[in-house]
Amino acid sequence: MMKLAGVAGIFLVGFFGAVAYADPAEDTLILNEDIKMVTKTAAPAHLSDVMDEVYSGWLFRGTETRAMQADDFDNPGMLFVEQAEGVWNTVEGSEDKSCASCHGASEEMAGVKAVYPKWNETAGEVRTIEMQVNDCRENQMGAEKWGYTSGNMVNMTALLASVSRGMPVNVAIDGPAQSVWEDGKELYYTRTGQLEMSCANCHEDNYGSMIRADHLSQGQINAFPVYRLKNTKLNAVHSRFKGCVRDTRAETYSAGSPEFIALELYVSSRGNGLSVEGPSVRN
Repeated sequence: MMKLAGVAGIFLVGFFGAVAYADPAEDTLILNEDIKMVTKTAAPAHLSDVMDEVYSGWLFRGTETRAMQADDFDNPGMLFVEQAEGVWNTVEGSEDKSCASCHGASEEMAGVKAVYPKWNETAGEVRTIEMQVNDCRENQMGAEKWGYTSGNMVNMTALLASVSRGMPVNVAIDGPAQSVWEDGKELYYTRTGQLEMSCANCHEDNYGSMIRADHLSQGQINAFPVYRLKNTKLNAVHSRFKGCVRDTRAETYSAGSPEFIALELYVSSRGNGLSVEGPSVRN
């Protein structure tokens, strides 16, 4: 059984009561009885000092929730993908263009989600896929930018994720992106809030622990956007970051902030080798 660590362990036991441990499910995700997804693999080299394997959050969900994600007809997130497909082909803005005008069918974007966030040489910055979508809207279509976690944006990122499902996450962390990655790593291990907890306290030190009915995962984000049964909608990764920071009773950062961009780059790299799963289904 994994041992609880430090302040986080005291909090988990003291606030929630007794804490049990349960292994990730021994199960295989085969999407639509066709695409075998990698939900467990060797940890990337930069994690070798803290863990041997990385696990998708899918393995920490119950049988019914896992089954919902395995079939597109049962996955509620696919309804939003269908909405985004219509937007993909809709002409907008002063340039009378749609996404398809430049990129063709949405399927042509297969592989894109697997490598974001990534360094953009022209802009001289690390960009998330949301940033790139808005750059295209503003500078190629002459259309208004979307809100970072707006419905249109999260739907579009779900569409872009869906055409990459089964492809391995392969986020680059070297070269000019390395300093941003280091900033994200620092955030991941920094204790915040009144509870003095970091991301690592739950998702590295205590994953597998059962807290009431919840099974703590490694906090991998290869499956975002996520349809959460809790709030019955698609959720963006920065929305989840905000919720986690609030859970430590700390003042959180804004979606699209430099802090969350750096954190997304770092956390994405922790899942290198896992399959792109979005849109996934979680509690």
